[in-house]
Amino acid sequence: MKHFESRSDLALFGAPPAFPEPLHVGRPNMGSQETFLSYMNDIFNRRWLSNNGPLVQEFERLLAEFLGVKHCVAMCNGTVALEIAIRALELKGEVIMPSYTFVATAHALQWQEITPVFADIDPNTHNLDPEAVLRMITPKTTGIIGVHLWGRSCPVDDLQAIANDYGLKLMFDAAHAFGCSYKGEMIGGFGECEVLSFHATKFFNTFEGGAVVTSNDDLARKMRLMKNFGFSGYDNVIYPGTNGKMTEIAAAMGLVNLDAIGEFVEANRRNHERYSMQLNEIQGVSVLAYDDREHNNYQYVVVEVSDELPVSRDEIIHALHAENVLARRYFWPGCHNMQPYKAFYPNAGVMLPNTKTVADRVIVLPTGITLPESAIDVVASVMRLLTSQ
Repeated sequence: MKHFESRSDLALFGAPPAFPEPLHVGRPNMGSQETFLSYMNDIFNRRWLSNNGPLVQEFERLLAEFLGVKHCVAMCNGTVALEIAIRALELKGEVIMPSYTFVATAHALQWQEITPVFADIDPNTHNLDPEAVLRMITPKTTGIIGVHLWGRSCPVDDLQAIANDYGLKLMFDAAHAFGCSYKGEMIGGFGECEVLSFHATKFFNTFEGGAVVTSNDDLARKMRLMKNFGFSGYDNVIYPGTNGKMTEIAAAMGLVNLDAIGEFVEANRRNHERYSMQLNEIQGVSVLAYDDREHNNYQYVVVEVSDELPVSRDEIIHALHAENVLARRYFWPGCHNMQPYKAFYPNAGVMLPNTKTVADRVIVLPTGITLPESAIDVVASVMRLLTSQ
């Protein structure tokens, strides 16, 4: 491993980078190649590539069982899953959501001419603040989308109470939260439904994919129609739909990775502990903790840096990039500062002070089963040098 004794050892100042190839935040976790190739042989022999094949059916069954829900509706990606869930719930008008999330959550509403209304977050959890949600409710509000950011659950009970009191539909974007729990119950069964992402960068991937999970029979039936053009049978279209189907090859990867979840969790947990041990010793730097009483996937190593440091958050990221450690500033600058929302709501930031504070302080670091321990030591060494007076 590259040794750091003074600032002259930093690649930022001309020294060689610590790693010859970039280390990404979301390097894919992948299970058994041998098992995956066996599934591929089966797919070739069956010549059944899509349209609710046997692997997709098995994948849906196992995920529903794993999450403790009645229905898993697998989709081609998480964004389409969001769009279909929103449409199946018949949301309209305004829907409250956090600005501090991936922009796909807002886009899934905007594409259907629904207005995303951005509520502020709790600066300690980075999740929706129920009090902020209450401040944003209007006569046009029809729903709330909570986001289980970093795999740490929203205040589910408080949001459900608000939904009940105001007659609103509550759903969750659980893209980060596969394999995580809230009060000991697996995330997936809360609200009207929960949406999962199986993109390559997620803790659990199917190359590209997503799903909506629910115990609502009618909602699941509608979503199954909607993801397949509204077909009921071979030539009977009974509902307006789109093409949201998951392929057999994606389901094969999902089945392989489902078997390896324990391995993924253990690698992530080990990485998170090593990061925490080293970085929490640096004054003005803290690693966001997980509640060990819950099930966690530990997929996101989220660091907050104080304004009191002698260097900025962006300067730290720039120095890490020079070492080929591609740290990220998720989800800066917040959806409300992205187009078209910035043009629509130029003063939204007035109601989002905590969102700005968190977005300006967060660094997300590489993890996963392929991450070498030396990368964690490099991050710690770089940050020690940069933050020393």
